[in-house]
Amino acid sequence: MKAVILCGGRGTRLREHTETRPKPMVEIGGRPILWHIMKIYARFGVTDFVLCLGYLGHVVKDYFLNFQARNSDLTIELGSRRRVKYHSRPTSEDRWTVTLADTGEETQTGARLSRVREYLDDETFALTYGDGVADIDLDAALAFHRRHGRAATVTGVQPPGRFGELVNERERVVSFSEKPRARSGLINGGFFLLEPRFLDYVADDPECVLERAPLERCAQAGELYVYEHRGFWQCVDTYRDWEHLDTRMREGRTPWLASDAAMSSDASAFRPDAAQFASSQVNMSSSADAPTHAEV
Repeated sequence: MKAVILCGGRGTRLREHTETRPKPMVEIGGRPILWHIMKIYARFGVTDFVLCLGYLGHVVKDYFLNFQARNSDLTIELGSRRRVKYHSRPTSEDRWTVTLADTGEETQTGARLSRVREYLDDETFALTYGDGVADIDLDAALAFHRRHGRAATVTGVQPPGRFGELVNERERVVSFSEKPRARSGLINGGFFLLEPRFLDYVADDPECVLERAPLERCAQAGELYVYEHRGFWQCVDTYRDWEHLDTRMREGRTPWLASDAAMSSDASAFRPDAAQFASSQVNMSSSADAPTHAEV
């Protein structure tokens, strides 16, 4: 399975860090947020990544082109026959495959996804934003997705109330509304699982916003389900968000990087066979940088 990560946003609410780099490259504990997200997927065996680049995309390319040099001691033989010897031990990142796709500097999230379809296989794939981490159990989320058999699963989480909302009946999403007023519930935490047919909902139009018509129509068609994650989740939308995660990293409180055994036991899914499924409201949403969860 491949994981698509939206990496093109400007991060306008985080200008202290994003004047010279895209938001996914803002560092948490000395590593880009993007690296943290990729480690979440890699822990579950997902090591084939497609990165949707946009604003300052060359910064992301440079990071991966020089990844080994950045993370190793090395010896360089100068001169006309220059050679570089890396003194690094094998790491888990050695197994990663990373496709870096330019999807347009001003392109919205739906169009970014549409523009990388050529790099996707005819199988279930993951999609998330380049600014949020969680101790999500991806194996459980995938089992849930396969059990309901619909086109899309979104992870619902319970953080601050400045996001949009989706309304669900049991596990099926019946409506999707971006940033409604004065409601509470779950929000869109990213970490989608999607079938290839979901790509029919998005368009190459630069103004196609994933969280608008594509997810709204998918929900109306009964093809969007929510996996409820009750464990740790945090996006980096503001300087305060960044400071919170960076402090946790320095203090060693990083559940999103924990071992499988230490993963939060609170992560759960709405299960079709569960007896108690009163209709509930779920906030599905995005950060205020853009009309989407992080405009990434």
